[in-house]
Amino acid sequence: MEIPFPFEPFIVFGYLAIFLLIGVILRAKIVFFQHFLVPSCLIGGILGLILTSTGVIHLSSSLLETFAYHFFNISFISVGLTYSDNKEKPVGGSKEYLKGPLWMALTEGVAFSLQAIVGGLFVILFSIFGLHLFSTFGFLTPLGFEEGPGQALSFGKVWEGFGFTHAATIGMTFATIGFLFAIFVGVPLANWGIRKGLATHAPKELPQDFLVGIIPKDQKKEAAGELTMHSGNVETLAFQTALIGLVYLLTYALVKMLAGVLPPDLAATSWGFFFIFGLIIAIIVRTLMGKAGVRHLIDPGLQRRITGCAVDFLIVSTVTAIQVVIVWKYILPILAISLTSGILTLLVVLYLGKRIWSYNLERLLAIFGTVTGTIATGLLLLRIVDPEFKGPTTIEIGLMNLFAVPIILGGTLLVNGPVWWDWSVGLTVLVFFGLMVLFLAFIKLFKFWGAPKF
Repeated sequence: MEIPFPFEPFIVFGYLAIFLLIGVILRAKIVFFQHFLVPSCLIGGILGLILTSTGVIHLSSSLLETFAYHFFNISFISVGLTYSDNKEKPVGGSKEYLKGPLWMALTEGVAFSLQAIVGGLFVILFSIFGLHLFSTFGFLTPLGFEEGPGQALSFGKVWEGFGFTHAATIGMTFATIGFLFAIFVGVPLANWGIRKGLATHAPKELPQDFLVGIIPKDQKKEAAGELTMHSGNVETLAFQTALIGLVYLLTYALVKMLAGVLPPDLAATSWGFFFIFGLIIAIIVRTLMGKAGVRHLIDPGLQRRITGCAVDFLIVSTVTAIQVVIVWKYILPILAISLTSGILTLLVVLYLGKRIWSYNLERLLAIFGTVTGTIATGLLLLRIVDPEFKGPTTIEIGLMNLFAVPIILGGTLLVNGPVWWDWSVGLTVLVFFGLMVLFLAFIKLFKFWGAPKF
């Protein structure tokens, strides 16, 4: 009998949900995962990767990549709709809270440039020894490490149109390795800092619910958000989701219009920037709602839950979508670039983090987690040394985006140099080297580079 409706997308989503649920169970039961605070989404993604790679389960890699791409866009749109509801005043005044975010953003720029330089140099090196890689192969490193799986996937798919075969899979692989660096290097680093007495608000021990990942039934629960709609009219969550749908369609219309008037190369690449356009339009919608006096209908708490949900499913789908056969074909350059980038990023973040004015451990952990994974992993590492978020770093990592957007947008434009402007890999590396020097100069100029504190 022929099934009257297409089920494949929901079957794939169902499997992603199962992988995530199993990840939750494994995190709650296995001490190793608790010790390293491995997120359930990453555990579930690795499980999905194993099951699909061994042929136990057959899932369309194209559909998995599609899910990852759209979850990535949704997460940025949700961030754009979310406004700050924090009413606390910073100790030392608002200027004090600007120093931390600015340092983090500049450090993020240094890390992005460094990772691009490493990736580009290895492409040149491998070509000397006869292994010719696509010109932007190494530039998937900062996209995967620093911007996460969604952006690596987005640009990877676009670059496939330029002749970079399997770029999406390679980009997602870099992103996964970045997460592994964030967790298996960041967690021991945090524990070392606590033992050395470097944490300002050092915990006696981490809360059990934080380790296990499940809140006990008798423990007070944190509110997910507030109702802004009467349930007799429309469910608040449905309204929050509808706003995301509105922004998504507006973004789609804008990108499609741009693709229709831009040159073919730029038109194809514009879809890789969908998340940026979505973020901007979401901010505009939120601003217009504020001008109309209805911004209060957006609930920041629920929008943050939507962002987190999208990121969880993004990571599950991304890791599951990795094709091991393709990764194995490029295993040598992937490992060489990833390990070198990860180690140098750690050393640079440690060097700069030791030389700021205060909260050295907290700030360097937050930015290390961010430049090897996502902001979520940065917060995860921060929570190890400041479980109750008493310090200013929690707010700073959110404000960091205000300064980081132009820096990261510039970086994501420059990685397209070889395919947009026919730049050589060497020229692109040279440009990124100049940027890295510029960011370091700004760190020195703003007096964020003092004597080491430990």
